[in-house]
Amino acid sequence: MVLLALIAFLGGFVPAFIWLYFWLLEDRCQPEPKRYIALCFVLGMLAVVGVYFPERYAMQFLSGGALLFVWAILEETFKFAAAYAGALGRRVCDEPIDTIVYTVTAALGFSALENALFLWQPLQQGDAVHIIAVGDLRFMGAMLLHTLASATIGVAMALSFYAPAAIRKMYTLAGVILAIGLHTLFNFLILNEGNAVFGIFLCIWVGIVILLLFTEKVKLPDRDYC
Repeated sequence: MVLLALIAFLGGFVPAFIWLYFWLLEDRCQPEPKRYIALCFVLGMLAVVGVYFPERYAMQFLSGGALLFVWAILEETFKFAAAYAGALGRRVCDEPIDTIVYTVTAALGFSALENALFLWQPLQQGDAVHIIAVGDLRFMGAMLLHTLASATIGVAMALSFYAPAAIRKMYTLAGVILAIGLHTLFNFLILNEGNAVFGIFLCIWVGIVILLLFTEKVKLPDRDYC
């Protein structure tokens, strides 16, 4: 049992740590304090617990696209709340790139625990084929989706970082709405277009590339980035 738990932990957290390391490189010359990165990651994990019961409750009354939409609302708002409580609402978030770093960190914390829990059941059943299939899907698909969706909010906040408070709130709200839309669309396509998984993942990768371009755009021009 301990060995299975360790495998589930590694399967869920190692990919998340790899992605986290990659995103932290975007701000490597003046990195964020490790305690705030860790706090956002842990709060992102706790967000999985926070959405569990509301999502189970929603299953009693909703199905299909409506259920997927509600799940996307819950997960994106809880991830954003985790990032905001951990760093976005604090003075440590003092430049545009920080909003992307912290939203991505919270998303990866969420993905890490979610992935570990998804792997746990097939591990208990000894279904190696399913373990590999789930692991690949979670790493390539869902984890990238969580990253892309949450980073969309971070980009919106970054683009309006120096704007008046009312404008910042509008941009943030727009980012949350877009993140929910992306999340809902991904879930719907995965469930209803199973034969087009490659195309769906390709779209996510394109989204990640666009996200990286926006990340470069929001970096302050007067800073010496590595």
